[in-house]
Amino acid sequence: MNAMLRLVGWILALALVALPIVAVLNGWIGAAHWPLTKLRATGEFERVDGALLQKTLLPYAQRGFFAVDLAGAQDAVSKLPWVERAEVRKRWPDVLEVTVFEHRPFARWSGGLLLSEQGRLFPAKGIDVPKGLPQLGGPEARVSEVVALYNESRAMFAPIGLDVRVVELDPRGSWTLGLDNGARIVVGRSEARARLSRFVRLLPQLLTQQVQVLKLADLRYTNGFALTWAPVPAPAAAPQQQGQS
Repeated sequence: MNAMLRLVGWILALALVALPIVAVLNGWIGAAHWPLTKLRATGEFERVDGALLQKTLLPYAQRGFFAVDLAGAQDAVSKLPWVERAEVRKRWPDVLEVTVFEHRPFARWSGGLLLSEQGRLFPAKGIDVPKGLPQLGGPEARVSEVVALYNESRAMFAPIGLDVRVVELDPRGSWTLGLDNGARIVVGRSEARARLSRFVRLLPQLLTQQVQVLKLADLRYTNGFALTWAPVPAPAAAPQQQGQS
């Protein structure tokens, strides 16, 4: 009798384990019986398109609470414009929850990319790029070096009333800067900060001695630099007013 009871117990236990598997295969606990009817989105939606987010998640929500592919949904949302990363969860009994973290643009980057404040590169195609971003560029593996020189060079030029708008590092390791007055500064590959520091110390005196504007400064010399000047642009002529009859 005890043996029979143990056998019945094992059969019941196996049935309880097998029941959810059969139910999933038959779609019993799929979308029809446990649908996800609510989408809860959190995060700062300054640039992410809410309608596009909803459209992206809809196919995943339709699979139901137990069958939803959270990893697939998260990957799909992460590929949307302006999304830096996303977290997708399900909340019992019928909620699909997504938390979106947006890219915050810091600068334009070469190759049609943008650089976020977190130091990540992302495509600029198909998005409305904010105006006034600086232009940075270089090998993707050296993003942190480019940002560091950009920040340091801005601090150097700020006391003399100039701003750095361009910092580029070419494949050979040579630096080039662009200032907001249109001047281009070729720094070279070695001792970039020391060369810039010497140049910035002398620049105010050089500017006061010239009636022309600085076009190019080549700092790739051991004991000095070469400067190229351009004529001061003529002021635009004021439009003539038509006489009254």
